Amino acid sequence: MCPEDKVLLMLSYYREYRTLEHIGFDFGVSEATASRVVREVEKVLIQSGKFSLPGKKALYANEGAALEYVVIDAMECSVERPKKSNTAATAARKSATA
Repeated sequence: MCPEDKVLLMLSYYREYRTLEHIGFDFGVSEATASRVVREVEKVLIQSGKFSLPGKKALYANEGAALEYVVIDAMECSVERPKKSNTAATAARKSATA
């Protein structure tokens, strides 16, 4: 793959939230190759130093800037399921064998 396609593959992986299998299919490569390309391009971008995010301390150092927060509620909720009754299952089995 040419470098442009590799970057496009990685960006589509992060932007579209599709599986590597689907993205690999679009680019004509296997899922393993798509995964390897994503890791390779990430490594190159991180090593360049131009695509790194500032740390938490750097964000708090600029006190004049307004901070924005996004809160996501990802709490699990229990689901009520019907109670299983042993008598109904036993009666059905006995009548099926008689």
